[in-house]
Amino acid sequence: MKPKTDRSPGSIVREIKRRTRRKFNPEEKIRIILEGLKGEDHKITFIEL
Repeated sequence: MKPKTDRSPGSIVREIKRRTRRKFNPEEKIRIILEGLKGEDHKITFIEL
């Protein structure tokens, strides 16, 4: 990330979140979906497929 003075704080935060986002491999994605279908996890999990 290049330090620029013309970037808004919001765009800097979005860039940091994008670069540090957790990446799920296909097996983890399937496990999370199956846990949700079984009702084991009551929280809604959003993943990028």
